Amino acid sequence: MGDQAPQFSTEEQIRALIEQLSAYIETYHGGSVDFVAFDGKVVQVRLGGACLGCPLSPVTLKGWVEGTVRQFFPEVTVEAVEVTPGA
Repeated sequence: MGDQAPQFSTEEQIRALIEQLSAYIETYHGGSVDFVAFDGKVVQVRLGGACLGCPLSPVTLKGWVEGTVRQFFPEVTVEAVEVTPGA
C-alpha cells in the first residue's frame, strides 16, 4: 500500500473551501455563501441569509470570499449570482 494522499480536483477543493467559509459566516454573521459553479477560471457563488440586502455583501464577496479563494488559487476569480425570488 502506498502513502499517496487522495487527489481532489480544483473544483472539489474550492467547493470545500467555500463550505468552510460559509460555516464561519453562518456561525458569526448569520449569512451564508453557497458554491454554484466553476468553469475553470470563475467560481460562481450565491450569498444568502443575513448577506441578502446587506450593504457590506460586496465586501464579503470580494474581500473575504474571493480573497480567501485567491490565497490558494490565485488564477481564480469569484462572482455572485443573484438569488431568484421563489426559487
